[in-house]
Amino acid sequence: MKPYRDDDGDSGVAAYESGPGWIVVRFHHGGTYRYDDSHPGPLLVMEMQRLADAGAGLNTYINRHVRDDYARRLA
Repeated sequence: MKPYRDDDGDSGVAAYESGPGWIVVRFHHGGTYRYDDSHPGPLLVMEMQRLADAGAGLNTYINRHVRDDYARRLA
């Protein structure tokens, strides 16, 4: 997994990995989750990928728009 840059130093996201139609996000205090085209859907996943690559806003976006709508919990 790629470390999440987190320029502000206040994100709950520790690392991520992504590919076509999916993103896996590992949180500092809460497990690892896969989000994909089935849950929460392609538009939300594309925005999550954009934010992850930018290193800012991913945790807030998940909290506001995705919450528990993940494809599966991995750990």
